[in-house]
Amino acid sequence: MPLVAHNQLPSFNRLRDEGIKVLTPTTAQNQDIRELHIGLLNMMPDAALAATERQFFRLIGESNPIAQFYVHPFTLDEIHRSDKARDYIKQHYETFAEIQSMGLDALIVTGANVTSSELSSQDFWQPLIKVFDWSWDNVTSTLCSCLATHAVMEFRYHQRRTLQTSKVWGIMSHHVINNQHPLINDTNTRFDVPHSRWNAVSREQFEDEGLRVLVESDSRMVHLATSPDGFRNIFFQGHPEYDTISLLKEYKREVMLYLDKKIKHYPPFPINYLGTFDKALLNEYRFRCEQSQNKTEDNFMFNHSLPEFPESLISHKLDNTWHDTAVEVVGNWIGLIYQITHNDRHLPFMDGINPDNPLEI
Repeated sequence: MPLVAHNQLPSFNRLRDEGIKVLTPTTAQNQDIRELHIGLLNMMPDAALAATERQFFRLIGESNPIAQFYVHPFTLDEIHRSDKARDYIKQHYETFAEIQSMGLDALIVTGANVTSSELSSQDFWQPLIKVFDWSWDNVTSTLCSCLATHAVMEFRYHQRRTLQTSKVWGIMSHHVINNQHPLINDTNTRFDVPHSRWNAVSREQFEDEGLRVLVESDSRMVHLATSPDGFRNIFFQGHPEYDTISLLKEYKREVMLYLDKKIKHYPPFPINYLGTFDKALLNEYRFRCEQSQNKTEDNFMFNHSLPEFPESLISHKLDNTWHDTAVEVVGNWIGLIYQITHNDRHLPFMDGINPDNPLEI
């Protein structure tokens, strides 16, 4: 249950302020609780780097009372970063070489922003495959989020994601289609998950490779699946780690890109997320921005006086309908990892596991 602040990462203080239990290393040493070491390969861009840390740290810290969690963030050097972000990473993150030397019980790989739909053209593509290949042989279980899921589906299973006609964006209702898997013990049979992506891997693509689909949306969009053995790789296609305001901040970012003329179309609202009053506020904001821009064009001069985005008027009224289930799923995942590592089976799918039922310990 408790996270251990084994370095000076600022996210630990933010989580303490939220009420998440965070121990100092000295206090942790005095606790008779087993340690679990979880890697976090954080590939998110600079603006979302710290928020993504907190989102996954929070899920881990709230998930299970059976262990002390040492979470080890690292990233890939090939991802473009500002000097400020590189300094932050150098101060607070570990290197992949250090991760390999230390070893992990589990690994989480985040999504990332990419410059094209072709994943293999990204600078981080080969280094990411190296991480996944190492984790396959050396880590009990790896949880893949969104783009990380798409990457594994492409390089390991040769199933490439497909560009959608419109952005998959909002809060989607999902239902459990395989209630025998321990990852979804004690979860609701229907629950919400945030999504935010342009690409998708279909249920048929998962099943063609023998992967186990556990949760899908009403439109058969897969959210949760596993590798054929049932546990070594866990795949999220949605973002259950998202904060309540994450989609609002993404919407704001895209509005700003439109106003800066970096994208052609004003973004639509994320579905099933905003209330009627919220949409009215945002429509009014759009109208005022367009008025301001028209005046700027008429006067042939740059105008800095765009209205303030009404984030503070909306953020406190948003509902979160996904976090509790996310905590349950991550808690079940960590519980299975604990069972395996507690029995000193660090490579459970190579030794002592029933191939017909890899979760039978």
